[in-house]
Amino acid sequence: MSSTAFRSPTPVRPSSPRRSMLTRNQKPKWLVPVIGAGAVVVGAALAALLGFSTALWAVLAAAVFLVAAPIVVSMIEGGRKGADSLMTYLVYTAFVLAVIPLISVIWTVLANGLPGLTSNLLLTSMNGVTGATDNAAAAGDGPVLGGAYHAIVGTVSITFWATLLSVPIGLLTAIYLVEYSRGGWLGRGITFFVDVMTGIPSIVAGLFAAALFGLLFGPSTRFGFVAAVALTVLMIPTVVKNTEEMLKIVPNELREAAYALGVRKWRTILKVVIPTAISGIASGVTLAIARVIGETAPLLVTAGFATAINWNSFSGWMTTLPTFIYYQIMTPTSPTSPDPSQQRAWAAALLLILIVMLLNLVARLVARAFAPKVAGR
Repeated sequence: MSSTAFRSPTPVRPSSPRRSMLTRNQKPKWLVPVIGAGAVVVGAALAALLGFSTALWAVLAAAVFLVAAPIVVSMIEGGRKGADSLMTYLVYTAFVLAVIPLISVIWTVLANGLPGLTSNLLLTSMNGVTGATDNAAAAGDGPVLGGAYHAIVGTVSITFWATLLSVPIGLLTAIYLVEYSRGGWLGRGITFFVDVMTGIPSIVAGLFAAALFGLLFGPSTRFGFVAAVALTVLMIPTVVKNTEEMLKIVPNELREAAYALGVRKWRTILKVVIPTAISGIASGVTLAIARVIGETAPLLVTAGFATAINWNSFSGWMTTLPTFIYYQIMTPTSPTSPDPSQQRAWAAALLLILIVMLLNLVARLVARAFAPKVAGR
């Protein structure tokens, strides 16, 4: 007979104790959701005792969860895991608290602005719109007439001139600070004043531009280019700081390689340094535009307010979307029937938010398009 017939069966190994040690003292996956559901129920009960409201319910439920969840985790997994879970849940709570106002703002603007975001708002101005027109619209005898076309034109025109002025100045200043100053007294002075300009109130920039052009052309001089100069004062620090940081992260090896080939410094900056950092520079410039496009205070004292379309930035008053919103809310076209003016204001606010979102999207696309290409990607 074959020897295999008398082979003893393979013994069954007992289960390794290592597996049970790895899974021991671990909270089940369903524990945290169950604690969260219980916190919601307890929070609702406590809110009912104190005078129920949705905000109070949410706060009490979060407080109960932040107290109960780490205690339960500590009882199962130990004090270190409990402390870790407490910090984790605090971070999540902070994130939710930061997102709630943003969602609330977007929801409020959408709910109030979408009904007024029509072709009439985008393609007509307030020229010829009177209180009688709004009274008729409020009474249901006609549509809400008048739009923000003149404000859109003013916003684009003033922002264009502000960008045209601030970007070269900010870019050249940052190049000097990074490539030429070498920590000298002039570079330190420029850095100090740029930091000061970063924190000045926007109304101060408007008063500076109004005073400057008032000195040159006479008092009460107001037109679009004056507002552009005011916005330039606000944009330059942002452009300088962002460009400076982008230029600093360009490796010095790239500069040294160009110098070793005999390339002059200005040409190295133009052909090597700036192309390497162009994605971050373009993104920063776009974000600087988005930062000043919603300014109101400096424009009130520099550009004035108009109800008709003005294409000339060097003559006559101009209206921008922020000032249009301000006047529609503060001085309705019909004081007895403010609803049409409020509808225009909310629609213009939604339009302004969409423009800022579009600028941020453009910044991301520009940064991706000009980002240095990495081999294998």
